[in-house]
Amino acid sequence: MLRRERDGRVVRRLLALALILEGHAREAAASLSGMQRQTLRDWVHRYNEAGLAGLSSRVSSGPARLLSADRMEAFRELVINGPDPEIDKVVRWRCVDLREKLAGRFSVSVHKRTVAKWLRELDLTRLQPRPFHPNQDAAAQAAYKKIHAPGRRGVAGIGCGERH
Repeated sequence: MLRRERDGRVVRRLLALALILEGHAREAAASLSGMQRQTLRDWVHRYNEAGLAGLSSRVSSGPARLLSADRMEAFRELVINGPDPEIDKVVRWRCVDLREKLAGRFSVSVHKRTVAKWLRELDLTRLQPRPFHPNQDAAAQAAYKKIHAPGRRGVAGIGCGERH
């Protein structure tokens, strides 16, 4: 049975149980196996309840998710729709802004790095195009671009770096 087992921790636990079955005291069997007596006692109880499968280490599923699938979808929509400058007082989302929005909307307090991780999980990027001012004048921008276009010489060559 020991030869077929690939997990060294399970083998060590089985050897400790074998020492007990041979008549060694629990404290001596535990010290020979490199564990405390209480730990060996716990492994004996797990072996008695579940057999050989009880000697395997249990894998934790980790902490529960803070946002359910529905709330993650609502978070995704919030990010995609962008902020309302009048209500949110920002023109683009930053992780700290989203963190505050999550706290107010879902009562979830997370670090800004967690917000960034959630954005990556949703295949969203934190990089966004530059925001534009809501009161910008498109005609004034077009006129400026005509005057200051790259490659334009300017008025009579003045200020263009040319030598005469």
